[in-house]
Amino acid sequence: MLAGAALRYTFYDDNTSATELLGLKNNPQKTILPGVFFQDEISISKKQKLLLGFRYDYNTDHGNIYTPRVAYKLKLNSNNIVRLNAGTGFRVVNIFTEDHAALTGARKVEIQGKLKPEKTYNVNLNYLKKIFSTKGFFIDFDITGWYTYFNNRIIGDFDSDLNKIIYKNLQGFGESKGISTNADISFTNGLKILMGTTFQGVSTTIEGVRQQQILTEKFTGTWAVSYKLQRLNIGIDYTGNIYGPMRLPLLGKLDPRQPFSPTWSIQNIQCVYAGLKKIEIYAGIKNLLNFTPNKKNPFIIARSNDPFDKQVKLDANGQVLPTADNPYGLTFDPNYMYAPNQGIRGFFGMRFSIKK
Repeated sequence: MLAGAALRYTFYDDNTSATELLGLKNNPQKTILPGVFFQDEISISKKQKLLLGFRYDYNTDHGNIYTPRVAYKLKLNSNNIVRLNAGTGFRVVNIFTEDHAALTGARKVEIQGKLKPEKTYNVNLNYLKKIFSTKGFFIDFDITGWYTYFNNRIIGDFDSDLNKIIYKNLQGFGESKGISTNADISFTNGLKILMGTTFQGVSTTIEGVRQQQILTEKFTGTWAVSYKLQRLNIGIDYTGNIYGPMRLPLLGKLDPRQPFSPTWSIQNIQCVYAGLKKIEIYAGIKNLLNFTPNKKNPFIIARSNDPFDKQVKLDANGQVLPTADNPYGLTFDPNYMYAPNQGIRGFFGMRFSIKK
């Protein structure tokens, strides 16, 4: 059984509208957050444990915060473990430190109303499996499924006004659900493989209409393969990731860029020679597939030749008019970005270690 208390004081100040008072003067955020918590771990049997917890906090801006949680663990044996967790969450979002799109300067940031904290209800189920083989390898495998329901979700709205990013609490609800797997495979000959995959659905529902969240992919994968040539003192590392399509912010119906990103991958390889005393020599290649986001797109940054929109013509309603100089009716906007801009490149270096 465990109980305790906490006290947190937060002072936050910057030069954005987040800490302005009606746009007239600076108004730093000062938050006092006292809280108490209690949890009890109950051993039901040798193989089963139940954890019950409850936390109460008082936020000077948002009032009472209640966050209960429950966790169940079933240990079938040392190589097979099942865990079930459920609870609620409460989070105060700071858009200027969490959403870098707000800092590009290309769109006006508008905050509608006083932003309420995000609240969640979540549950996840995890299974851990360990396999020891007589043939000389070991596998550590786990799989997790989760579901999270959001109230007051705060997401940047890029669609309502092409010259703004509008932040407000979602008038509906958000969902995040999916499944992820991870495997760690080790061989006695020095080969080691790490790999993981995630399939997820992140969406918002407003007035019964569900939409995929912008700049969020449906699946990802990562891997790392390492091998050591002991006799030659050479280590080889091959790493990579793969991302599924995500919805991207366009600037209107005439925008010629792709509305969804393709499935893309960044892969790297590195060799390290450690046969010298205190010195390592390494070399490798980054982005082996030479992928950049401008493929199959006429451009990435809209109106990069006119970053201050001096040549952009507007109609009586403030909407952009297509012209000979601006046939797609766009404004300067660098928010269409989902992958590194650097193509394939090589590197070489040396490391010198100072040891006692």
